[in-house]
Amino acid sequence: MASQLLSFSLLFLLLSWSRNAVGVGINYGTLGNNLPSPKKVAQLLQSTLINKVKIYDTNPEILEAFSNTGIDIIVAVENYHVSNISKDTSSADEWLATRVVPFIPATSVVGIMVGNEYLTTEKLDPEALVQAMQNLHGVLVSRGLERKIKVSTPHSMAVLASSFPPSSSTFATDLVPTMTSILSFLVDTGAPFMVNAYPYFAYRENSNSVDLQYALLGNTTGVHDPKGYIYTNMLDAQIDAIRSAIVNLGFGNGSIKITVSESGWPSKGVAGDTAANPENAKTYNTRLIERAQSSKGTPMKLKDNIEVFVFSLFNENKKTGDASERNFGIFNGDGSKVYEVDLSCQFCSNDGPASVGSFGKFSSGGGGGGAVRGPSVWCVAKPHSDDKVLQAVLDFCCGPGGVDCREIYKTGDCFNPDKVHAHASYAMNAYYQMHGRNYWNCDFKGTGLVTFGDPSYGTCQYSQQ
Repeated sequence: MASQLLSFSLLFLLLSWSRNAVGVGINYGTLGNNLPSPKKVAQLLQSTLINKVKIYDTNPEILEAFSNTGIDIIVAVENYHVSNISKDTSSADEWLATRVVPFIPATSVVGIMVGNEYLTTEKLDPEALVQAMQNLHGVLVSRGLERKIKVSTPHSMAVLASSFPPSSSTFATDLVPTMTSILSFLVDTGAPFMVNAYPYFAYRENSNSVDLQYALLGNTTGVHDPKGYIYTNMLDAQIDAIRSAIVNLGFGNGSIKITVSESGWPSKGVAGDTAANPENAKTYNTRLIERAQSSKGTPMKLKDNIEVFVFSLFNENKKTGDASERNFGIFNGDGSKVYEVDLSCQFCSNDGPASVGSFGKFSSGGGGGGAVRGPSVWCVAKPHSDDKVLQAVLDFCCGPGGVDCREIYKTGDCFNPDKVHAHASYAMNAYYQMHGRNYWNCDFKGTGLVTFGDPSYGTCQYSQQ
């Protein structure tokens, strides 16, 4: 009985704490004619701290490539398709059945974005957006998927009547009815409010009055809000402007989480745009990633973790608009880095940080590019996982799970580094190998990651079947 109670307690902890783990998301756009294959992209990202990928459609090649990677995927309904899904639940069910269901659960789809900046795109029906969101959620409920997959829609900052000062921000008057419906939906379903926030564009339009370091997330003397809040960077001010607008519509109980669905800085812009350069892009995205991992809130809500999706993975040479639109990527189309941003993590694979340098090393061989090497496969802890969750995993594996954990004791070869992440990785892999290496044996409530690279190091050897 005692062991059953222990197992139940550990399961409860995993369910509770896994929701609070903080990682880094990235946007994966494909408007380019020179991009690596999705399979190569999936392999690369398994060796990084990226734990979520947001795409702009339901590209089947991408969804297949990310199966059994441990990386969460957020898919999208394109703007032009929203109207069709809004017609009735059967249209929504057909979309889900053909676009998403064939790939789950092997591919961890956790979100559906209905449109992108839909409300600030001309000639689109706001009512169709709300109805499409409701239809998709209804279909997810009917299939028992509503707890795993959340429905939301990303907005631009243009949904606000004004964004400064943050404490006085409100939504544009003509959008208030639609926003009220959307916010009610988000409260009812537990989905986040998603906003594409770009200090770069605000700086570009107001470079004479906005401090560059303030836009680049640097520590400045601070911008003061009339209600006493002090902002040392523009992104926090933009997030709190959205927060105020939500509160001003009567949704101030804190139940709606805010997610930054896009944010980034271009490495190149139009002629005369001195702010768009590799150095500034490196500075902004480095600080953005650090902010995403810090679990910090904003001046209005200091303990509110903000999930962030960096924009973007690749420069996309077929995007429309000015030059900056095609140059937000961390990687070039050929897979080389545009500038150095550290995305590496320990215990993801034996390739380590080197595998994050470019896609070039994956180009040899067949279509898989070396992603799968026979039967060799391991299970490790995701780099973003909460230490409390990992400790619960460790206690379970080394207790009721039946793993021999002597190698991570002080006298064992895998004791160092003496970190819960390292010890959990060892125990999770041992459990995974013991139970047949099924992908669900490496789930651990979302903290496990299947890798094809041997995570062994020094004299510490990770077991395999």
